[in-house]
Amino acid sequence: MKHNVDVHVGKRIRHRRWMIGMTQQQLAEKVGIKFQQIQKYETGMNRVSASRLWDIAQAVDVPVSFFFEGLEDGHLHDAVEGDILADKEALQLVRAYYAMPEAQRRQIFELARVLSDAA
Repeated sequence: MKHNVDVHVGKRIRHRRWMIGMTQQQLAEKVGIKFQQIQKYETGMNRVSASRLWDIAQAVDVPVSFFFEGLEDGHLHDAVEGDILADKEALQLVRAYYAMPEAQRRQIFELARVLSDAA
């Protein structure tokens, strides 16, 4: 039976991996395991040991505490910061935005702000 903390940690692993544009295979190679194990972690099917979570945190360049953000007393809270990036389209948009040179990003940002004010 899946524990909600394991599911949350798995979602945070997937979230960070997506944020940096890393595949399950790439993460698995960095950690020294098979990509199927990453799949099991991300779904909460398998628990992540402390040492493995440490290795994953190093591979995706976050502190271990990142994986527990949004949990309090082992329970999930509805408003977890960054939930919008769980949507693949939003994540692709963010990646494309940050791939642009800064001057273009500012222009896109201003355009989006003007369009959202007009809506």
